[in-house]
Amino acid sequence: MRSRDDRTIVAILAMPRVYSLDVSIPAHVFGQHPGYRVLVCGDQNLDAVDDSSDPPSHIDVAADIRPTHSLSDVEYADIVVVPGYENPSLPIPDDYLKAVQLAGERGARVVAVCTGVFALAATGMLDGKTATTHWQYTDQLRTTYPGVDVAENRLFVEDGAVLTSAGAGSGIDACLHVIQSDFGTTVADDVAKDVVFSAARSANEPQYTDVPPPPRAGLRATREWVIENIGSSITVQRMADHSRLSRRTFIRHFVRETGMPPMHWVARQRILGARRLLESSDWSVERIAGATGFGTAANFRNIFRREVGVTPTAYRKTHAAMAVTRPHTR
Repeated sequence: MRSRDDRTIVAILAMPRVYSLDVSIPAHVFGQHPGYRVLVCGDQNLDAVDDSSDPPSHIDVAADIRPTHSLSDVEYADIVVVPGYENPSLPIPDDYLKAVQLAGERGARVVAVCTGVFALAATGMLDGKTATTHWQYTDQLRTTYPGVDVAENRLFVEDGAVLTSAGAGSGIDACLHVIQSDFGTTVADDVAKDVVFSAARSANEPQYTDVPPPPRAGLRATREWVIENIGSSITVQRMADHSRLSRRTFIRHFVRETGMPPMHWVARQRILGARRLLESSDWSVERIAGATGFGTAANFRNIFRREVGVTPTAYRKTHAAMAVTRPHTR
């Protein structure tokens, strides 16, 4: 259900033991765009932390987070965010779980950050679905909820209307992914700039790498060169030559820094560039195909439909309609 001014309502649950960072990140990121109305929902008669005799953890738990709206307001939300919380082996109150379950049943988009996935799993809504969480908790999630297909070392996983993410940093990626889905790549890029974050990373990128990045300047200059020349013929050898590394060494360093093979990364940049042009320009499909390195319009259409799920023309029409109906940006 949309708010009276046609904004998308985002309800963030302020549950017991919730991490304050996992509440503030989605509140801040979604709050950067006027198309969203953000509510922090919870039991306003209780503190955000449970009444426990144990001393507070050194972990940043939201002892000072207070809901701005009641838990009943979750039923009006288009997007429900379940933040991470300390000690997911302890139960969450039934009224919070019921709010999440009802949101899923009525078709709302549900986003879990970090250990928030345990609350989703407790409702049964993840049975038969693929999900991820912070790498420290993947084994616990798999053992506690064997019906969940747990994806290792992923920034976030989207399965239908449910999106689960790893730690707080990947929560930003998850929010930007939702904004990109709702308002397009250009708007998501603008929000990323507002929160001083890189453009939304792919869900397939890893949470971490076992090998630390090299002490050298890295391959940023080469990646920038690729983006500046995205319409030309880009090969692994050309990138290796630009970086002044051997092909084998270049590939090793590139995967370490980006989490994906070089040409996979190039293909992603081409798709992102094409999406931006479809959203923001009146260029023909043929011109966009050439400018983003796809070559022919036919090749562009085939790859774009395979990767995005719709044709370039349909994508442009959808986002043109969004531009007409969405609230004005700042």
